[in-house]
Amino acid sequence: MRKITAVLALSILLFACSSKKEGNMIVQGQIKGLKKGTLYLQKMQDSLLVSIDSVALLGKDTFTLTDYVEEPVMYYLTFDGNTTDKRILFFGEEATITINDKVDQFGFAPEISGSKNQEILDKYNVVSRRFQDQRLEFIKKDFEAKRANDPSLVKKVEEDYNRLVKRRVLFTTNFALNNANFEVAPYIALTEMYDASLKMLDTVNFSLSPKVKKSIYGKRFQEYLNNIKNSENK
Repeated sequence: MRKITAVLALSILLFACSSKKEGNMIVQGQIKGLKKGTLYLQKMQDSLLVSIDSVALLGKDTFTLTDYVEEPVMYYLTFDGNTTDKRILFFGEEATITINDKVDQFGFAPEISGSKNQEILDKYNVVSRRFQDQRLEFIKKDFEAKRANDPSLVKKVEEDYNRLVKRRVLFTTNFALNNANFEVAPYIALTEMYDASLKMLDTVNFSLSPKVKKSIYGKRFQEYLNNIKNSENK
């Protein structure tokens, strides 16, 4: 009886191992300074952040994680004991992706290579950060103008800021249009075009390739547009 039970248990284990999908995405790299802890590969599933794979680091700071990717989607790299605002967000896809970072600056400026969508997103983020820096400068200027009780200066700062917003929207729209064959385009539209007109959003959506339209972010972008149009028609 014990032999039968042992054979049955082994059969179940072998079946489980053989039925597991082999990872077509390998995430590897080094987190300098992280000598002890567990590194997690995570992604969103049904509005919940779930762990897909993990690796315990004991005396070394290099790692390898895997997942089976059906289409490019955003992933998170985190480690235990970390706070939620310290994580590496990257576009996962069928490829070998290398991520290098430092534990004391985790998630601040990681080096990521191997993902085409991430490469495009990195290019966008370089310019986006410049707009963000300029926005912070305008907030400071607005505060100083109001403190000086100078209505004409307050008005000028507001007009200059509105021009900055328009430049940012135009840049983001053109960037998404120029990369309409990649899943990063609807992702950028969803996360960065919150102050764009419906016409601009429609233009980006119309330019997306059929493959990208069928992607997770392509579908979400279409739903986002539908919700806007439905609310305007009420």
